[in-house]
Amino acid sequence: MHMRRAFYIGRFQPFHLGHYSIINSIAQDVDELVIGIGSAQKSHEPRNPFTAGERVMMIRHALEDADVMHYAIPIEDLQRNAVWVSHIISMTPPFELVYSNNPLVIQLFKEAGIIVRQPPMYQREGYSGSETRRRMLNDEDWRVLVPEAVVDVIDEIDGVNRLKSVSKTDID
Repeated sequence: MHMRRAFYIGRFQPFHLGHYSIINSIAQDVDELVIGIGSAQKSHEPRNPFTAGERVMMIRHALEDADVMHYAIPIEDLQRNAVWVSHIISMTPPFELVYSNNPLVIQLFKEAGIIVRQPPMYQREGYSGSETRRRMLNDEDWRVLVPEAVVDVIDEIDGVNRLKSVSKTDID
């Protein structure tokens, strides 16, 4: 029996309900999903407050009930797009198709001869890492945008206070 394995990449800063919805949609088509945690080297920044390990925890706990075997693999940025797909392939289990809505990711994988599918976006205007972080910074209800398991991880690591701290400037 042939296992159908796909690849899906994101920064997951943090993992939110939009990601959760997309992964559950992808799970209908594949047996296994390789989840690339992009920009793995980045953390403690306003746009990237969480470490790769923390994002692995978020994904693992959030997908405990998901009906798909998955691997969350941190992938550091490579500032050379021409070799980026080779870099991904060298860091992951083999896969036969990619799911993405990012125009650059789509182009690079298509140029490498890999099938790319665009999953349906789930309420993109509401479910985004940017909106979640904005709400955290402004003491608004961000918890409704992420799975409960992600709330637990962010609370455990005191992620909101970290985001607020790294977003400050030394300019009055």
